[in-house]
Amino acid sequence: MVNKLFGTDGVRGVANTFPMTVEFALRLAQVLSTLICTSKKRVAIAKDTRVSSYMIEAALTAGFTSMGVDVVKMRVVPTPVITSQIQDLDVDMGIMITASHNPYRDNGIKLIDSYGNKFSDVWTEKVEELLISDEKFVPSIDAVGKVYKDKSSVPNYIENVLKIAPDDNALRGLRLVIDCANGAFSKFMPQIFKSLGAGIIVLSNEPNGYNINENCGSQHTQNLAKTVVESHAHLGLAVDGDGDRLIVIDDKGNRIDGDQIIAFLARYLSRRNLLKNDAVVATIWSNLGLEKYLHKHAISFYRTNVGERYVIEKMRQIGACLGGEESGHMVLLDYTRTGDALIAGLMVCLALVETGQKSSDIFPLFEKCPCQIASIRFSDANGVSNAFDAEDVRQIIDEAKQKMQNAGSVIVRKSGTEPVIKVRVEGEDETLVYALYKKIVETIEQYKE
Repeated sequence: MVNKLFGTDGVRGVANTFPMTVEFALRLAQVLSTLICTSKKRVAIAKDTRVSSYMIEAALTAGFTSMGVDVVKMRVVPTPVITSQIQDLDVDMGIMITASHNPYRDNGIKLIDSYGNKFSDVWTEKVEELLISDEKFVPSIDAVGKVYKDKSSVPNYIENVLKIAPDDNALRGLRLVIDCANGAFSKFMPQIFKSLGAGIIVLSNEPNGYNINENCGSQHTQNLAKTVVESHAHLGLAVDGDGDRLIVIDDKGNRIDGDQIIAFLARYLSRRNLLKNDAVVATIWSNLGLEKYLHKHAISFYRTNVGERYVIEKMRQIGACLGGEESGHMVLLDYTRTGDALIAGLMVCLALVETGQKSSDIFPLFEKCPCQIASIRFSDANGVSNAFDAEDVRQIIDEAKQKMQNAGSVIVRKSGTEPVIKVRVEGEDETLVYALYKKIVETIEQYKE
């Protein structure tokens, strides 16, 4: 069975519209109580700052406690906090309520196992099968769960992050602009960089439930770039609403591509003999230039399907400690279990301080191969499926792959989080790349309403 509700990063939708409804959340909690929370009968629930997160948290809490499962409420914390601290909470699983970089109207539910990993496809499929079945759940009058408040995870997380820096003055002399996206990192991310000696200017750290990711954060870096230039800062850091995505701006206000950040961190770790197995993992979406650059420096490079979860699975399989996605998810497994914007940002800053150079003099580290990317948005998932599965679309894609052969790549995929078809054509022949890209996009767009 193909998961219809759960994408590469949980289930998402518009709040108060299926599946992001109270009814759905309550039933999901009952399903998870039956399938997963059978040993310790405890679950941890965290959320970001969007207003609907409280509604969904309440529904999940009701569902779990009605089935005799205790709930540990972590309140507003970033995704990296629940994934890194969950093993200390003595729970069967965790839930992160977030729609990541999406606007406040959207929300989502990420399922996290007791080790801090996102649920595998196998377990997600089992959850969905029971979720859409006709099975009724009858709570017992003799087993009602309790609700506890977690008070230790954030302090423990901060303590672990600070240990990464060699000393309390590791960032002295560095001027930073930090955009917290009015999200889950708003409360303590700026303080961590300040405590390590950096001079900071903070943007978008006053969440009100409605302003998360609104003209700020990882998806909207215009104000961040402007502030970096005007304040003569060395670097700008932007996170998304749940704190697992990082975007970096150089001192001239230019956005540094995620592949460039991966390369920069790889070389930094390699110089310290900290790049385990001399290997880096990224996705099929990363530029061919990254692969060539890493090979030039005797670093092995592996690709996975798009999705942080697949990157992490491959990292564990080959024993790598660094992986990421061009979109800004950076995973440093020696310090965290998933993408962590704060830790990745700290590592970038430490590496920059060591060089003694301006960020604009360092980047780009390598020249990107010609690449064309499009995100074609539809009104709903049905529109995506109709276009994606159309015979002429499939034919154009197959023809493009044959023409590209071994000189590049042609990728057309459905987004796991939005009603979007993503197109990416890359190769060394810029003329061929553009011609194939244009034909694919035009064919798909014929199916838009």
